[in-house]
Amino acid sequence: MKNPPETMFESAFAEDTYKGLTSYPKYLLSKYIYDEKGDKLFQKIMEMPEYYLTACEFDILRINASAIAESFSSDKGFDLIELGAGDGKKTKVLLQELVEKGFKFDYLPVDISQHVLDQLELSLKEEIPQVNVKVQQGTYFKTLEKLAEYDSRKKVILVLGSNIGNLLHEKAVEFLANIAKAMGKDDMLFMGFDQKKNPQTILDAYNDPAGITEEFNKNLLVRINNELEGEFDTDKFIHWETYNPETGTARSFLVSKTRQTVNIKKLGLEVNFDAWESIHTEISQKYDDSIVNWLADEAGLMVERSFSDKENCFKNYIFRRK
Repeated sequence: MKNPPETMFESAFAEDTYKGLTSYPKYLLSKYIYDEKGDKLFQKIMEMPEYYLTACEFDILRINASAIAESFSSDKGFDLIELGAGDGKKTKVLLQELVEKGFKFDYLPVDISQHVLDQLELSLKEEIPQVNVKVQQGTYFKTLEKLAEYDSRKKVILVLGSNIGNLLHEKAVEFLANIAKAMGKDDMLFMGFDQKKNPQTILDAYNDPAGITEEFNKNLLVRINNELEGEFDTDKFIHWETYNPETGTARSFLVSKTRQTVNIKKLGLEVNFDAWESIHTEISQKYDDSIVNWLADEAGLMVERSFSDKENCFKNYIFRRK
């Protein structure tokens, strides 16, 4: 790896981009896909017929809303803290149920994108004005440091959409362990996990024929061009998806179609690519009950209950601290 420039990086995005593109093999962090354009592209992905995850989890929440809401309830009220809230479309099913049952709670949606949070807060004021919303902008990890401060009443930590799938098992255990440390005996974690299934179904979900997922991944390059004065030609890269049914890991890559050099002015960096050299952009891990129970055990948690769709494509688990 090249030594970083003497001048300080102007942002975490700049620093992480420098580190990723000077590593071997090259990589970029998927969290940086989600700027305003990336957010809109992901909304499109969730509406694709091939992207089964959203529809499956939505059905789970809709069918089991009453039972899930009852599990959240507490005589003293509770704080509903959602990590990676996004547009809140699925969460609104639960929020509506909680409001209808008259439960006392505050909703604290957390997301890295302030744009998404602003849109969510606005939509909730229009659709479910009874919900007391306190948006929290930041990464999961910064939020986890603050979670323990919410100790005056029950915490329900909500992670929908298999966001944990962006982490390999070692990091997933670390993430869950950090949540467990912030949980009291009455607190609970409600989290989605995409299940192992027909490998072709998984590949289709991340490699749609309309090319939306390709554009989504290439948004990393577009963002580098816009914010760091990069000179990426996105047409010189193809999006490539793989899935290993043994490990349950889907991986996304951008592959250079030709030998080329890309200049990124704000980083003072020239990035050389061989023909067919890849940039790893994203992982999406798939699970089964045994893996989820193992992750929980390693992190100091235990599975209390789970909810599944009819085809067992997706599951939401309730965890308690051991």
